[in-house]
Amino acid sequence: MLLVGDIGGTKTLLGLCEPLAPRPTIHHVQRFSTLDYHSLEDLLAVFLGTSANTLTLEAAILGVAGPVRNNSSTLTNVPWQVNASQLAKEFNFPKVYVLNDLVAMGYAVPVLSNNEVSVVHAGRPDPNGNKALMAPGTGFGETTLVRVGNQLLPVASEAGHADFSARTPLEIRLLEYLKSKSHRISNEQVLSGPGLTSIHQFAHSDVTCTVVGQIKEPNDFPAAIIDTALAKGCNKCVDALNLFVGALGAEAGNHGLRSLATAGIYIGGGMASRILPALRSPIFLNAFREKRQLAELITNMPITVINAPYPGLIGASIVARNLVTKHPTD
Repeated sequence: MLLVGDIGGTKTLLGLCEPLAPRPTIHHVQRFSTLDYHSLEDLLAVFLGTSANTLTLEAAILGVAGPVRNNSSTLTNVPWQVNASQLAKEFNFPKVYVLNDLVAMGYAVPVLSNNEVSVVHAGRPDPNGNKALMAPGTGFGETTLVRVGNQLLPVASEAGHADFSARTPLEIRLLEYLKSKSHRISNEQVLSGPGLTSIHQFAHSDVTCTVVGQIKEPNDFPAAIIDTALAKGCNKCVDALNLFVGALGAEAGNHGLRSLATAGIYIGGGMASRILPALRSPIFLNAFREKRQLAELITNMPITVINAPYPGLIGASIVARNLVTKHPTD
């Protein structure tokens, strides 16, 4: 059995898997609130004590929301240090592999079934091309799945922390609003759950939102804004969501160009399924296509939303299987 994990800014998923081909079977998945624990070691101790105390684990593969160097990572939005050597020593794991969470999710893309995805834009895919993946959630991440022979290999990236590029007069006003609060504005500060909350505040700068204003927990704001906007319960919430998906559509097109993702662009993360109706709107798709002389290239790129409940664990399980069977993963 193998331990797999998807450690994010809000939630952490842990599971056990059997290294079957082409897609391992995952058991005993548990969800934890990340910040309820002081460290990953504390969280793993709870999980292993309840789910796997009688098992011998061959390896642990952990996707983490942060840059990975030398098999360790300081998480971006969580005050945790994840170190493979330390985890191996503390829990007696024979092998531990730490990888970026978008890379882990990227390994899942080729094995997802039709009922685990929703097509937003069919396009005209090139089966021999690259794919791209982006994920708005607590943070915002991107990776390119590079075509190497008959494999798609995800490449680590911190493009979510690249500068946000405003396109329209409204986005320029949003950027100015955000820059009044923070010197530098990244993609993640706009294209994420907290980013949507900031956009909501911008949209309501001259009026109080009577619907979302009743929410007490900050982590609940993005879902409340989305649900209210999709139900047309507040015009300003509609404006906020439209601004968000327009900026996300533009970045999807940018990512498609950077990665030459002629085989398709995938959108995962905690927000993707919830905003699916908005992603099918002209606001998102027009912003995606608006690349002037490269509009035809972009229009041919399919866009697909990942609905699978834990794609990060699926991808981590594939890496885990490859690791214990000595199959190359990169």
